Amino acid sequence: MPEVDFDVAVIGGGPGGCAAASYLAKAGLKTVILEREIFPRQHVGESLVPASNRVLKEIGCIEQMDEMGFPRKYGAAWTAEVSEKAAYDLNFQGLEDDCHADVRFEERAQEGIDRIYTWHVDRAKFDQMLFQHAQSLGATAYEGVRVQEVDFSDPATPRIKFSMGKQEIALRVRVVVDASGRHTLLGNQLKLKQTDPVFNQYALHTWFEGYDRKLLVPGGHGGGDREDYIFIHFLPVTNTWVWQIPISETVTSIGVVTQKRNFDKSKESREKFFWDCIGTRPALLQGLKAAKQLRPLKDEGDYSYGMKQICGDNFVMIGDAARFVDPIFSSGVSIALTSAKLAAHDIIKTSQNGGVFSKESFKLYETTMRRGTKNWYEFITVYYRLNVLFTAFVQDPKYRIEVLKLLQGDLYDTDEPEVLKEMRKIVTDVESRPNHPWHKLLGDLTNEAFRPSF
Repeated sequence: MPEVDFDVAVIGGGPGGCAAASYLAKAGLKTVILEREIFPRQHVGESLVPASNRVLKEIGCIEQMDEMGFPRKYGAAWTAEVSEKAAYDLNFQGLEDDCHADVRFEERAQEGIDRIYTWHVDRAKFDQMLFQHAQSLGATAYEGVRVQEVDFSDPATPRIKFSMGKQEIALRVRVVVDASGRHTLLGNQLKLKQTDPVFNQYALHTWFEGYDRKLLVPGGHGGGDREDYIFIHFLPVTNTWVWQIPISETVTSIGVVTQKRNFDKSKESREKFFWDCIGTRPALLQGLKAAKQLRPLKDEGDYSYGMKQICGDNFVMIGDAARFVDPIFSSGVSIALTSAKLAAHDIIKTSQNGGVFSKESFKLYETTMRRGTKNWYEFITVYYRLNVLFTAFVQDPKYRIEVLKLLQGDLYDTDEPEVLKEMRKIVTDVESRPNHPWHKLLGDLTNEAFRPSF
């Protein structure tokens, strides 16, 4: 077997890259992480789903999550102001004037999960913790290095070319894990990246100190620990919503997500557009104006994409380097961690069986991730079409547990969850009947959007 500098090179030191490196280092593989930023680094995506706990436990850092003091996340909630009660004929519970729905994760037990909560995280602290944890398990890690390309001309040993300061370096490895996030290094290099034809979302977000998270909890200050849920606030702007995520006892992340065309049409500054959107929910506006904005608004745009392939000879893409849709269900970190686990499993198995990393050696990874991300994608798509009507599914006992399963991040074990079929069926029925009392409440995506995009 040819000589190499490392068995595996992981491009990117975010949650996916560090989780993959942790699994690989624990298995005895010589692993290097190449991260372009210097930790601690700010990053959006601050709320986990319970499926993330499995990976955190397996790589040995779940106890640190509580030690770090991250807020515990026991559930999720949705709010909307509906001017009139919606009539219905589909056996759902009625929608209230002030529409609200929530779920607690403990309502459904999850295999391999020993807590009834997950966490909201300050990504600067969370990512640094995982980066250091991978090193404690034996991975070599470099910060502030910029990978230029991966040279696959020698099929047995790819060469990673990167710069460290003014020095140009190349490392020979057996296999490359692209965890470069939305930089999508290999996706761009190999021309595999495809823009999503349905989602073209745009996010404006910042942090506030002193925002009263109880303001939009039914019952106000009697809401118990629900103010520490992740909150999704529907807005009366098409396909637009606000996230509310606790970062610490006093700091809250607030983000407006809308389709980019809404932002383009406004021809207004980012600051004005953000506050105009917030202003459509007066209680939210009041609470944020009474709080202190800690950071300038940051924008994230044009971020929905997929890849023609997510693995090949001597490489595999994980997390956002492989696929990104929309942050509505906080799926980003969970997908990254799950994909890291599956990719590491295939790498370890292949290494034990001779170490020839063909595309076929990632079959389990590719099959499982394609299935899971397809389910995430369809869940998000039907969610946007249902709009505020999604809360009816959350509240209805026939669907509640199956919806909760999806929200917990368990979407990888079946080709198509039954509840998604039912959601699509109801959307199609309402969509085809313009006089249906629910028709005006639908989002403006059409049922055609449910067709696979990639």
